[in-house]
Amino acid sequence: MLQVRDDAVLQAEPVSTLDRLGPDERAGSLSSPRSGVVAAPPLDTLDRLGRAHESAPRSPRSGVHVLLWQRALEPAAGSWALPGGELGRDEHLNSSIRRQLAEKVDVRELSHLEQLDSRGRPERVPGRRVVATSYLGLVPVDADPRLPDDTAWHPVADLPAMAFDHGDIVRAATGRLSRKLSYTNLGFALAPPRFTMSELARIYRAALGHDVDVTNLRRVLVRRAQIEPTGQTAPSGPGGGRPAAIYRFTAHQLQVTDPFAVLAPPRA
Repeated sequence: MLQVRDDAVLQAEPVSTLDRLGPDERAGSLSSPRSGVVAAPPLDTLDRLGRAHESAPRSPRSGVHVLLWQRALEPAAGSWALPGGELGRDEHLNSSIRRQLAEKVDVRELSHLEQLDSRGRPERVPGRRVVATSYLGLVPVDADPRLPDDTAWHPVADLPAMAFDHGDIVRAATGRLSRKLSYTNLGFALAPPRFTMSELARIYRAALGHDVDVTNLRRVLVRRAQIEPTGQTAPSGPGGGRPAAIYRFTAHQLQVTDPFAVLAPPRA
């Protein structure tokens, strides 16, 4: 799961995936090749990508973070991995993802969920064949799930050594997030219900990986009808000055608003 963290704004959280292999799974192997979504639940694993957030008190570092857990069993015991688990025999992929996030890491508020990719290289997990379907999930910035002791948020820019191909999955997820912010209204899944433009710009900076001009961002998003003013203003800071206008997203479902747009860094 991915989360945009910014100590100057709110508290929230980012994207993740993991192969959880039980004792029976580790001893088994897939007898035939599986494509994309596999239909033999006991032997299949869902890889999941989680959410984007704002700052959480457990980490003073800003930027996009990913939720990882430390594996206790082989293969790759002690390595950090993305949260995931077995697909139930009669379970749909999306249902399984939501269930496992709620049960394992207390994440119950996904603001956006989409399939990222499927991975099935024979050597991706030592000792057995594991086909994984990865998802990008985003959660609201004000969510504060209770994390188990073996689970923690890690900055995407400074990932620890990770199990299997999970580092590649994190990079694919953050790339997808960055690209979609350019041509869709996906910012709704990262932002709080109401925000100032300075707060929203910090979220976009973290997710895009480059500077964002507040005035230009407001102009672009208003022109695309992605955001609108609420008519309210934020309290003035200690230094006084003009109160900042408060905005909100006009829709909370994914919409393509400019299919050929790219949110490029400001010109020097």
